[in-house]
Amino acid sequence: MNSNKIYTTIILGVTIWFAGCKEDFLDRKPDDQVDAEQVFTRYNKTNQLVTDLYDNAKGSNSPLVFFSHFSSSPVTDEAEGSTAEGSLTNKFNTGDWNPNAMPDRSSRGQYWGDLYARIRKANVILEGVRTYKTPDNPLQAGDLSKRLGETYFLRAYFHYLAARMYGEVVYVTKTIQATDPMDFKQESFHAIAAKISQDCDSAMALVPASWGGADFGRVDKGACLGLKAMVAWMAATPMWNGGSFPNDTRQFAAEYTFNADRWVKAKDAARAVIDFKADGRQRYSLYQGHDASDFRDDAGVNNNNSKVPARLWDMYHSMEAFQNEAVFFVTRDKDNNWQGDIYPPSWGGSSRQMPVQEQVDEYEYIAPNGYGYPVYGSRAKTDGYDDGNPYESVKRDPRFYRDIVYHGSTFKGKVINTASGADKIGATNSTTTGYFLRKILRESWNRDKSFSISGPPVWRLPEFMYIYAEAVNETSGPNAEIYDMLNDIRKRSFMAPIPPEAKASKALMEEYIKRERRVELFYENNRIWSSRLYMEPSSPKETAREQAWQSAGATNDQRAQAYWPYPKSQRMINGMKPVEDPNGKIVIDGKKYRMQRYFVESRVFVAPRHYLFPIMQDELQRTPTLKQNPGW
Repeated sequence: MNSNKIYTTIILGVTIWFAGCKEDFLDRKPDDQVDAEQVFTRYNKTNQLVTDLYDNAKGSNSPLVFFSHFSSSPVTDEAEGSTAEGSLTNKFNTGDWNPNAMPDRSSRGQYWGDLYARIRKANVILEGVRTYKTPDNPLQAGDLSKRLGETYFLRAYFHYLAARMYGEVVYVTKTIQATDPMDFKQESFHAIAAKISQDCDSAMALVPASWGGADFGRVDKGACLGLKAMVAWMAATPMWNGGSFPNDTRQFAAEYTFNADRWVKAKDAARAVIDFKADGRQRYSLYQGHDASDFRDDAGVNNNNSKVPARLWDMYHSMEAFQNEAVFFVTRDKDNNWQGDIYPPSWGGSSRQMPVQEQVDEYEYIAPNGYGYPVYGSRAKTDGYDDGNPYESVKRDPRFYRDIVYHGSTFKGKVINTASGADKIGATNSTTTGYFLRKILRESWNRDKSFSISGPPVWRLPEFMYIYAEAVNETSGPNAEIYDMLNDIRKRSFMAPIPPEAKASKALMEEYIKRERRVELFYENNRIWSSRLYMEPSSPKETAREQAWQSAGATNDQRAQAYWPYPKSQRMINGMKPVEDPNGKIVIDGKKYRMQRYFVESRVFVAPRHYLFPIMQDELQRTPTLKQNPGW
């Protein structure tokens, strides 16, 4: 199908994303003011409740706009956020958040109260259908049972979102009335993960293997397998499986000692997604699309100086890509105004979210021997990498050119200059890191034309391939299977394979898996969670790096230039600026430049406080049996 049809087929065809309403924690009556019997004795009204629940799920976890009009990237070492929207992402980075006030003044539904209001709606639906014996769809038999399956999944999904953010949460499987005692108690993460899995099993028994036509995008069996795999992976990571949680006051800390079987379960759950078949055919596959010589955008124009293959553009826009890879997704994350949020000022943009050097350094280069290596590796300089000309001295991963606008890059047919003019570092509405965001954009888009933008899927196939590869590496060490699997993802992005020595080194394979996850899933609402699950800010490896960085110079700029790769502690970000140099290799408007690292800002990440989000104080007052998360 033509890639331009993603907007008409998914956005218009899938009719499950409508406006929902904000509800208080477990105390709103069912269906607002409408009598329950009137609702649940009619299929069409019950169906509308499920439709509303889908929209609630979208609001609770939209990758493109997780925090108001910002993604989650600017509160990680992926990006920096501007001062727009009350500087909300910067408030997270300065530690200006607490149980009484969160920076996101217009919550989209990702916090405790909204999540439990939506869990309550799911329970109202499940109980209402049973109580009033809701009739099936008179126009298509079997639809009611599918709606029930979708509701079981969404109940599990909201609990997953709560556990991802808060850790030890309450699993609610019945409708709570305002007059009921508020004596809910949290459970261990592993107990919650097991109940999520149970709800997914209930959903799988009722939903189809896949949907087609106007129903594409509804919950199917693959989405249920995906949610089971996600919670199994989370349960196996250090936060919940043997990591050293500082000042650990979690209620069920004794359950979080290391258990190798958790990695086995993660491996099996991820494999189930990868191997899943629908109608006798493999359900998921890596999107291939265009060949390596095609650099055109969807308007048929090569505006990027042959740096970005068309396949890499279409991965986030082609209907075929969504059909092949998307395990669960939401639509219409934002409208065309998002381009103005992202574009460089020279194109009328306000560059609200800017990649940082920490992320840029993760994109490997292709060595003369035909394999991919990190630019901070021991062999990089020997292979020709020059930090003064970091983007062209060696060929970088093609995903880098797709994701990042840099000094000297060609964007929409024009060369970007961050040394002077509208795009100068520090100019009004311009970058403060030396970079502009490119991922998700299409250079043919006209920002003055109204349209909706769908962000990356919530989960897509590569994420489960990484979980599987990591779990195999953890349980039995590296092997040819996971080596080939990782290289399949790289190959479809025209990236060189991992060097063969990774097949014989667990540590090296782990390094490549984590770097691959960070590059492939950049700006897809992943880094904020994975950095916490691996407790990087307090890991001995990263704290040692942080101490070495502090000792590397007298000023932060000196340290930024002398010691990298930077620590993954979430306590700093760095950038790259052009400096005029007669020996510089980057030539723009007749001037020669070399690139130079510089320090952008310090950030606040206090362990254990910032590993989990705080339960708001009014929720604790309403439900005194709840326990606050460590450090808050």
